[in-house]
Amino acid sequence: MSEQQNRVTAIRIEQMDCPTEERLLRKALEKKPGVTDLRFNLMSRVLSVTHDPAVLDDIMSAIRKIGFTPELNQGSIPRSVTGSHTGCCGHDHSGREGGDEHVTHRHASNKDHQGQNDHDHHDHGGHGHSHDISLTQGQSEVSPNIAGGVLPGWWHLALAGVLALGSELTHWFSGPTWLMVVTAVAAVALAGTDTYRKGLTALRYGDLNINALMSIAVTCALLIGQWPEAAMVMVLFTLSEWIEAKSLDRTRAAVSGLMNLAPDTVTVQVNGQWQVQEVSQVAVDSLVRVAPGERIGLDGSIVRGFTTVNQAPITGESVPVDKQSGDTVFAGTINEAGEIEMQVTATADNTTLARIIHQIEEAQAVKAPTQRFVDTFSRYYTPAVVVLAILLAVIPPLLFGGQWLYWIYQALVVLIIACPCALVISTPVTVVSGLTAAARMGILIKGGVYLEQGHRMNWLALDKTGTITQGRPVQTGMTVLDEGMQAAQTHKIAVSLAARSDHPVSRAIAQAPQAADVVPLPVDAFLAVAGRGVQGRVDGQLWYLGSPVWAQELGLMDAATNDTVVQAQTNGQSLVLLMNERNVVLLFTAADQLKDSSIQAIERLHRLGVNTVILSGDNQAVVDAIAKSSGVTEARAQLLPQEKQQAIAALQKDDRTVVGMAGDGMNDAPALAQANIGFAMGAMGSDTAIETADVALMDDNLMKIPTFLALSRSTRRVLVQNISLALGIKAVFLVLVLLGLGSMWMAVFADVGASLLVVANGLRLLRFSQREA
Repeated sequence: MSEQQNRVTAIRIEQMDCPTEERLLRKALEKKPGVTDLRFNLMSRVLSVTHDPAVLDDIMSAIRKIGFTPELNQGSIPRSVTGSHTGCCGHDHSGREGGDEHVTHRHASNKDHQGQNDHDHHDHGGHGHSHDISLTQGQSEVSPNIAGGVLPGWWHLALAGVLALGSELTHWFSGPTWLMVVTAVAAVALAGTDTYRKGLTALRYGDLNINALMSIAVTCALLIGQWPEAAMVMVLFTLSEWIEAKSLDRTRAAVSGLMNLAPDTVTVQVNGQWQVQEVSQVAVDSLVRVAPGERIGLDGSIVRGFTTVNQAPITGESVPVDKQSGDTVFAGTINEAGEIEMQVTATADNTTLARIIHQIEEAQAVKAPTQRFVDTFSRYYTPAVVVLAILLAVIPPLLFGGQWLYWIYQALVVLIIACPCALVISTPVTVVSGLTAAARMGILIKGGVYLEQGHRMNWLALDKTGTITQGRPVQTGMTVLDEGMQAAQTHKIAVSLAARSDHPVSRAIAQAPQAADVVPLPVDAFLAVAGRGVQGRVDGQLWYLGSPVWAQELGLMDAATNDTVVQAQTNGQSLVLLMNERNVVLLFTAADQLKDSSIQAIERLHRLGVNTVILSGDNQAVVDAIAKSSGVTEARAQLLPQEKQQAIAALQKDDRTVVGMAGDGMNDAPALAQANIGFAMGAMGSDTAIETADVALMDDNLMKIPTFLALSRSTRRVLVQNISLALGIKAVFLVLVLLGLGSMWMAVFADVGASLLVVANGLRLLRFSQREA
């Protein structure tokens, strides 16, 4: 089967919760004929397999042989995802509530990012794969049982704890040996059946995960007569796994909370009657009514009514926005005032909120540099510690006359802490917490690689129009430069060309009060020239509407015109010239306003040690005036899109320089792609900006970039803390064991306790807010 015929299938695996399961699945699937790529999203419990369509049944069968339950199904966007509680090291826990999990696959940018973006999120688009986008669906609630791989119910675990305690008390009070043995074995059977099943599966695949190590350690402890301790260790391990799973589910619940922002149903007009329908059933162009206080269920355009809408769930800004007929509203936002009727503009699985959720799911699958390092480290760490345990069991008795049972016991203690689960789980929990906190503030980060890299950013390039400024300049003047032509007629020609242009200054000309009564003339052979302006024929004559630079290139800039242009530019005005093939006829001036947030944001960036530069296609004098008003460090003007890209590349020549670029995501696309981190401003409702930028700012508030940097630095600190905690606790405990001071109880607390600490520390990022930034 050729590579072009491969497809990607998303498979939800409830038991897949941490790298323990990932390693098992890799061993079972990566060498299977027809499987070309595996991508794991542990936080969403989704495995994406690139494969020959003919081997899908074999893939599902191989997953079931491990003891997992794979699910794939086509469905709609989820209304909620509560998920089953599955411990990091593979224990399935309490039942789950129904809910769908919507999984999509988009391809991450392949730009170099100076080597920082070489992540595991492979771009299959270049290989021509066809994609089977399978949507997974939750099952009904599962009854707890042992044989089925679900954590024993509370009474099973409680009984196991009582039996383990009974075995311990029997030992302390020198009770009957048979009673101590029976109660210990019963406790291990009740609490550890699932651990043994998973451990044997892991050993069959040659994987020394925590289940295999715990199974070996407890079995050997029973064989050497450590009955009470073996029982209590298994009970404590199972209980600790359940607690850890609850902590991990807090992270998942934070992401799932985004999915619950939009309501399940909306009120739709059907055949003249208002009916309640599921949002997934509502078609584009349907008429939907939203009462005051209700959440808006779909994206749409208001056709009747006035209201204010709280857009905080999308933008992170809590100040309500006034809305009236013709304005756009978004799913998940709150209608705070009047009743409105809206025309639906996007289906439930294509709303702005849905695209945000999809991108967060994608971001979880993109491994940050620290996570890739930890994964690599863990592959060598566990075998090394297992070898150390074997040496510890053998060398002291053979070479130094130590007691065999004593050193075997110490070796078993080392086995329990050999699994690097705390280390490995610390990075995804921390990164996903950071991604979720950012999304709550209206900052959509496309992967942990960008969240982590942000702390190194020391240059930020900014587009001028629409980024630093309001992006809505208004016409401030019109000067006639050719007295031989009728001003009214030439003004009509200028408005006719401007109406066809998307440049902000051209729009200012077309929308100026002076143009209100102008009827545009027909324009033939219309052409937009990037970075220069537009041209077209009116009544057979060629006209140009563009920048002074274009006039210079066309040879139309005489001395008098140049003096007028220089004077206007000195005053910080943006200029557009109307020209024919002989000379410049009209000069239009326009002025843009700084955004309220720009000065504060740039001041904050400088305090964070980030240099700023404006990259603009406008005149140097205009850009210099904006730079001076806003406090930007440097200003570069009269740049074409590719020249902006070259300016960023020049900054990146120093390997220590990490450059960000903030723009509107359209004409700044080359520069955004070149930058290490591209920020799309005002991405709410924009498919292109959400899907192409590295970081999408859902409104036009530049202050979100310093917030992103502060969050990135907090994330970095937590990652360092977690790695230090995980490795430090293991190292301290290994020293205790070598000194003969360790015990199996202590090993369980060291292993699972470290996991709980790093998970709890990572979850702190969920409380990160703009106020903290």
